[in-house]
Amino acid sequence: MIRFNDIVEEILKYNPQADVDLLERAYVLSAKVHRGTVRLSGEPYLIHPLEVAYMLTKMNLDVPSVVSGLLHDTVEDSYLTIEEIKEYFGPEIAGLVDGVTKISRIEEQSSEESRAETLRKMILAMSKDIRVILIKLADRYHNMETLQFLSPEKQIEIARETLDIYAPIAHRLGIEWIKGDLEDLAFKYIDSAEYKTIRESIAKRKKERDSYISEVKELLKNRLAEFNLKAEISGRAKRLYSIYRKMLQEELALDEISDITAFRVIVGSVKECYEALGYIHALFKPIPGKFKDYIALPKANMYQSLHTAVIGPRGEKIEIQIRTPEMHKISEEGIAAHWKYKEGSVFNPKEDKIFGWLRRVIEWQKELKDSKEFLEIFKIDLFPDEVYVFTPKGDVRELPKGATTVDFAYAIHSELGQRCVGAKVNGKLVPLRTPLQSGDTVEVLTNPTHKPSKDWLKFVVTSKAKTKIRQWIKEEQRGRSIELGRTLIDKELAKHGLSLSKMVKSGELQTLAKEFSFETTDDLFASVGYGLYTALQVLGKVIPEPEKVSRISKIISSIKKSRDDAVKIKGIDGLVVRFARCCNPIPGDTILGFISRGRGLTVHLADCPNVHAYDDQRKIEVSWQDNKEYAYPVKLRVQGGDKKGLLSEVTNVITAGKANILNAQVMTYPDRTATSIFEIEIVNASQLQKIVKSIQKIKEVRSVERMRSSA
Repeated sequence: MIRFNDIVEEILKYNPQADVDLLERAYVLSAKVHRGTVRLSGEPYLIHPLEVAYMLTKMNLDVPSVVSGLLHDTVEDSYLTIEEIKEYFGPEIAGLVDGVTKISRIEEQSSEESRAETLRKMILAMSKDIRVILIKLADRYHNMETLQFLSPEKQIEIARETLDIYAPIAHRLGIEWIKGDLEDLAFKYIDSAEYKTIRESIAKRKKERDSYISEVKELLKNRLAEFNLKAEISGRAKRLYSIYRKMLQEELALDEISDITAFRVIVGSVKECYEALGYIHALFKPIPGKFKDYIALPKANMYQSLHTAVIGPRGEKIEIQIRTPEMHKISEEGIAAHWKYKEGSVFNPKEDKIFGWLRRVIEWQKELKDSKEFLEIFKIDLFPDEVYVFTPKGDVRELPKGATTVDFAYAIHSELGQRCVGAKVNGKLVPLRTPLQSGDTVEVLTNPTHKPSKDWLKFVVTSKAKTKIRQWIKEEQRGRSIELGRTLIDKELAKHGLSLSKMVKSGELQTLAKEFSFETTDDLFASVGYGLYTALQVLGKVIPEPEKVSRISKIISSIKKSRDDAVKIKGIDGLVVRFARCCNPIPGDTILGFISRGRGLTVHLADCPNVHAYDDQRKIEVSWQDNKEYAYPVKLRVQGGDKKGLLSEVTNVITAGKANILNAQVMTYPDRTATSIFEIEIVNASQLQKIVKSIQKIKEVRSVERMRSSA
């Protein structure tokens, strides 16, 4: 267990002038605030801020960061305010605590939307002070270490978020040990069976592997000593999640993975790195295509090293990294290796190349209003497996693996991407969708009148290309929708002897737009062009004839169905709602809404295959209303043995689950199996889940499946 003295001792190692009094004041306040509070593990809550602060010292962070680690939960969990923190500890520490607190408040929600919003908050916090995210990483690290005390559902949810967002952020900041530990901690809960299998397999072969590592280290040491190269050599088994990821990527079983051992060679200079590489390749046969030079071409997080894979003793594949002590320091500490301790100075992301990706993401979060789209784009940028390609002038561009010539064009300049009509790779014309390889020289061919194609979204992989293409498509579609909406409204007004131009000049149309919660008349026109409203619905308030108003009411009421208020529609009221029969969404499912001309809003499951056929511009944010209970039809397929009384048992379970059975079909087969299909009415996904679990407990039942289509 970490004690306060451990924190002081650690920080004084790298910062002898550290303000220990300030640290002690923060510790006393944290202890006072958390007195009597325990975590789910039963331990005093104070242990958590102590662990977080200690981890921050392991990152070599400054005193304000460590103090903020001790205080990061005080505002969230007590009567303390940010203003009081500012008064006691100053604006710098108050700003750090406030940044962490704002992220934590959103994290308490669990929806995809709130996860995307959490990410936005994290990016904004990083843009102001990178130390906020470092404190948050330390906080998440200790929470992952104590995840076993939460419910299984919460464990998987937090582990998935850690794997998707926190571990990649640690990687982007260059803190590889945190990234690796977070991945393994998350893997333990996301696929516990595979985690246990790999861990036990590695443990069983520990003696054999340790002996092999000693043998290889001795061979490497002797080989380099022959040429008077002093080197620090270490070896270890690869991380569990790294092995698991390789199994998935290469579709291999665990016993088929041979290269689970990695070695690191640290030499005195860059020149010696390349010398050592040559001597090692002379000692062990290199594997073609497995050499990567990250010294000449550093990664985006400034990581530098030579990577090679060779055939070691007994024909076993081994990976070797060669680097200098400075490169090793950056690899292990990341941003901490660049940290500035000058009194009163704040780390400026613009000062360091390591933050190029952060500046890009800050721009995207400003441009992308759809939080889920932002989350998707951010994830793309967090997982770069880089290729390095050249411009005709010899400049290097780093792109993610799988990037195409269109991605390259957008990486050079947005305008170049928009006007791209073709490309030459190594002097030869190639299709735009051609994936690029490291070392390729790319020349982009343009036409000033050319425009992006929606089909490009099928093959581009970079976040910048996807963002710019989608923006252009939305602007293009919006322009067409505005023109169509204007035409439809003009025609409807003409039927009643009214003039659109007069309504625009008088400001009457602007007033009408505001009544429909639109900022501009163009927004109103676009809503009609998209099919959000009909011209008749929009103009119902300005057409003078009473019978016309009555006619509009009849039209709306005739097509309006029950359950219209089962979902919330962002920014819109009174829209006709239909539930897609192809996937039958129910409360609790993640859903998307799509506007159909003349048919209102159709609600689909977010993962329904049919949603890909819809225009993105017709997509609209929807969510389930709270405390709205209606009956929804759902079909269940139950498969099992042809057992007498099985149908009766299943129907009893469904009835006990307070669901109404609309229809039931039973089919038996010669192999003594049976399939039953039940159409039932349920209120929400929770009720359905309980019924499914109860059916699964019936003896002879082999599977229970929700049928997405009612057809």
